Order: sequence, then C-alpha cells, then structure tokens
Amino acid sequence: MSWQLTAAKLCGRLFVKTRLRHLKDISPARRELELVADWMFHAPPFAWYRDALLGNSLKALWIETRPASHPAPNDRVILYLHGGGFVAGSPQTHRKMLARLSWLTGLRICVPDYRKAPEHPFPAALDDCVTTYEALIANGYAPRNIIIGGDSAGGGLTFSLLAQIDGRLPAPRAVFAFSPIVDLRFTSPSFESNKTKDPLLPSERRDLVVENYLGEQPADDERASPVLHDFKTPPPAFLQFSTTEILRDESLRMAQRLRDAGGQVELDEWPDAPHVWVILDGWVPEARVALQRAASFINRQFPDGTQGES
Repeated sequence: MSWQLTAAKLCGRLFVKTRLRHLKDISPARRELELVADWMFHAPPFAWYRDALLGNSLKALWIETRPASHPAPNDRVILYLHGGGFVAGSPQTHRKMLARLSWLTGLRICVPDYRKAPEHPFPAALDDCVTTYEALIANGYAPRNIIIGGDSAGGGLTFSLLAQIDGRLPAPRAVFAFSPIVDLRFTSPSFESNKTKDPLLPSERRDLVVENYLGEQPADDERASPVLHDFKTPPPAFLQFSTTEILRDESLRMAQRLRDAGGQVELDEWPDAPHVWVILDGWVPEARVALQRAASFINRQFPDGTQGES
C-alpha cells in the first residue's frame, strides 16, 4: 500500500467519516464537496469540457481528452452517473477523473446533472438517467456503442437504469460501477461486518439516504434497489470495490444477480481501500491502477477499436 493511500484513508476517517457522522444540513456538505473536488483532484492535459442540454431541459457535461492514448470512433460514448449519496455531487466534482478515463479509452463521456434529493426525491434522479439514455439514442448513438457507468449512488443508478430499460429499450454495450449502492433496504452483511473497517462511510448514517432520497417510498421498490430486479439479458459488467468498505456485499450481490440472469461479470476486488478511491487519480497511485483496470474493461468491449492499457 502506498503512503498516499494510507494518508487518504487517515484523512477520510478523521475528516470525511466524522463529518458525515454528524451531518444535519445537506447544503454546506454539497458546497464542501464541490470545493474539495476542484482543489484536490487532477485532470490530464488537454481535457475538454462542454455544457449541454439533453431533452431540452436536463443539463449535462460532455468530457473529452484529445489526443487520447487509444483513439476511438466518435460514435461511441460513455454515459456516466456521478455519486454523492443521491443528495450531492455533480458532473463538476467528477470531471477530472472522467477526463482521465476519456484519455485512457478515447471515448467522450456524457455526465447528466440529474436532480438531487431532498429537493427532488426518488424517482427524479432515475427519471433523468432514463431521459439521458433516450436522448443519446435520439442523437444518433446506437445502444451497442453506449457504455453506462457510475460510482456509489451513481453506480446504483447505473443498474436502476439498466433495470428500467430492460425489455423496453435496447441494452447498452456494457456497464461498469465503482462501489455501487444497489439495495436501499441496507441488508447486506458488510454494513455491520465492515462498520469499523470502512475509513470513509459511517454505517449508522444510512438514514441520510432513506430520509432524503426515498422519503415515504418503499426501499424494496426495484427501481430504488436494482438488485431485486429480475434481469433478462444483462450486458457485460465490471464492478470494482474494496473488501473493507461497508458497500462490499452490494457489489457481490449485484454480480450474482447478473450472473444468475446469464450475464458476464468481472469483479475487481481491492483489499483495504476507501470507498471510490478511483476518484483520487493523480494523487494516489492505486487510483490510477484502478482506473486503468476499468478502462481496460471498456476497451475490451470494442474488439475492433481501442485496446490495451496505458
């Protein structure tokens, strides 16, 4: 383990986990995340960002890095759903990490600024994700050339979106997720077994999601908890997670659900890393390796195009 990852875990435990444990007001936490992301995270040279509207009303950020390490055709795209517990985060907080992913894959990335709770509770965020997928198809992207991904809450939305379009719209080429939340009943054993091991997320604050995002809606609604959905023909999936985070079993259960439906799943299991450490690319060496593994999975989905790892 690098000293940078050790330092990141210590800072996460001292500052982030403590802050979340005592969090009462969402608004200042949102501002703090935006400021920290802008100051702390790193983007590669020649990253390009463009604001856009999808479906005439939904804001989105397009991200592209040129020249890329593995040039790819312009008709391929990553639809990325950012994390933030359904209440925080934005395309801006994740843009630098995604610029690196664009450089590693050669693909442009579309990040919708989906609506957040508590102002816009469930299922507003999911509705926006469906709108984004439909808009990409309407704008000429074939589903076979779309890869959907996300982290944490965005990882959960990735599989909720997959469940929503299952049998209704053509499936994407593949999906990937970093430490997704896929069951808002929070029944996975790792919420207890990793309670003290997780350096970032306080297990006892699951109420933040339930109260702000779900409100009075049932947690066993498969749109909110996609691990409950009976998938028909799921596309290939890549799930990356840490063995010591409270969300560990979410990835394992989601993987089993997809495999039971005949899907091919690649698990990238890391020991003793913090939640979604991949976002620390440019500071933590393990984050770069983790991002390269995700990029390698994406590149392998297009055997006629960009392959390999940088």
